[in-house]
Amino acid sequence: MKKKLLATLLSASMVMGIAACGSSGNDAGAPASNDAAPKTETTTSNTTTSDAGSDAAPAIDTSEHVVITYMTTGGAPEGNQTDEMLRQLNEILTEKVNAELEVYYIDWTDYLSNYNLTLARMDGTVDLVGTASDWLDAWPNAKNGAFLELSEDMLKTYAPKTWESVSPEHWDLCKYNGNIYLMPEDNYAQWTNHGFAYRLDWAKEAGLANGVRSWEDLTTYFRYVKETYPDVIPWDSDGTQYATMVGGWITSHSNYVSIDGINSGAMWGGTKDDLYTVYSPYITDTDSLVEFAKTMKEWDEIGVWKTDVLNNTTSDNREDFKIGRVAAEQHHTQTWTDLCSHKDGYTIYDDPNAETGFFYFGEETGNLVALSITHGAMAVSAASKNPERALMVYDLIRNDPDCYKLFNYGVEGKSYEITADGMRKTPDGYNAATDGISVNYWWGRNDDLEIKDATMNWDAIEKLYKEYDAIKIDYPYGQFVPNVDDIQSKIDNINDIHTTYMKQIAFGKFQGTAEDIVAEYQAALEKAGINDVTAELQRQFDELYK
Repeated sequence: MKKKLLATLLSASMVMGIAACGSSGNDAGAPASNDAAPKTETTTSNTTTSDAGSDAAPAIDTSEHVVITYMTTGGAPEGNQTDEMLRQLNEILTEKVNAELEVYYIDWTDYLSNYNLTLARMDGTVDLVGTASDWLDAWPNAKNGAFLELSEDMLKTYAPKTWESVSPEHWDLCKYNGNIYLMPEDNYAQWTNHGFAYRLDWAKEAGLANGVRSWEDLTTYFRYVKETYPDVIPWDSDGTQYATMVGGWITSHSNYVSIDGINSGAMWGGTKDDLYTVYSPYITDTDSLVEFAKTMKEWDEIGVWKTDVLNNTTSDNREDFKIGRVAAEQHHTQTWTDLCSHKDGYTIYDDPNAETGFFYFGEETGNLVALSITHGAMAVSAASKNPERALMVYDLIRNDPDCYKLFNYGVEGKSYEITADGMRKTPDGYNAATDGISVNYWWGRNDDLEIKDATMNWDAIEKLYKEYDAIKIDYPYGQFVPNVDDIQSKIDNINDIHTTYMKQIAFGKFQGTAEDIVAEYQAALEKAGINDVTAELQRQFDELYK
């Protein structure tokens, strides 16, 4: 199916997707390999020679010292090791490319507006820009001229290691109107697909020898916990997971692939067999929704959650899972990688038999979509006064082992140390407030240089990641930015209806039969214009993908 890029894109902010997951250091990435990227060569005359490709590249003039400013989301650090890390990093950057790096922070308060306003000023304030296609308006900013077009020659010359490491197929996903604007984070294992973490040892006690592998198994598990461990709440939900719950059910009972960024419920998409025919399972998959409603009513009757679940503002379910007060936590895979690891304070593991399994949504049908490679990406501001040097700095941070370790983990001996078996741990007496770093580098992490966190349960993590890799598909809609000006009011109404009804359905708090509540919900969606939205999205898909 031939692809072409949409000519007119949304200039306003998209509905916010999943925020970048993880920290400036990777606690749950795939294992690092032993293949460290070679360092960029430099000469004493402040010229740098690129080693991309087999042909010798001309020397690059780096005689003028420049400051490169990197913009990221998150609050500025106070009193930790960030300044010392940057001091050491800038010694290396000065030696290699005669540049130094400063960090420009966009605080989380009103972050998207402030982020876009900073870019729109076009005053040269920033050079490197952390961005994302699903939660930081990458494509609208590319369309509006905020990002610099990155030619192949430019990338080969000034970011040769990055150019070599990204496949042609992935570079294609970083193009707008045929031109590259983003450098993707495409070599970093980050799984934000949702599911349930649960006590695997208790599941085995319940007769589930292979653990929880389906929603039906979850029902068996929750019923067993309620009957066998009366002091344990099966899942102390705070009632906010309704959209994730029904979305997980649909993923698990179909081959639906949702489009990010249209509304918070991800209510439109294609299928693995027909990716570019748009539909909404919330209006078509009636039988499945009825079964979902029946199952949730059963969970409510079992007592999976508290009776006041929709008003439960005191729940601290994740922390309670760590100490054995609850039997499940619903969140994404990377959260599970933490919960399954035997860390200090996780008293659940005082029981030597305790294990934490993970049932991921889509497990029954093998329906798993990898996170978009532009969920985190780096761009260069079109107003940058030193775009070439900015690329050289990024290439080093992403690919040079010394730069990578500093920028991702901080100062060795203070922020982290390496164990005898080559893993990473915090030193004795470590205090995150004073000993950590804050650069929020979510735009170019590299599994080839990652150092495993010694506190993580890598046997379990790598086993699940291997299972994921065998069935995953790449997110197919990374370049699609819907123009919703004419349908936004309908999308808003649909979102309100979805929220109102799914709070009741997903926690079994509806009156009457499952058939009645689903029929009422779907009638409200039709009245709000869901079919009109589907038709308009299909029209835009046809322009982009056909």
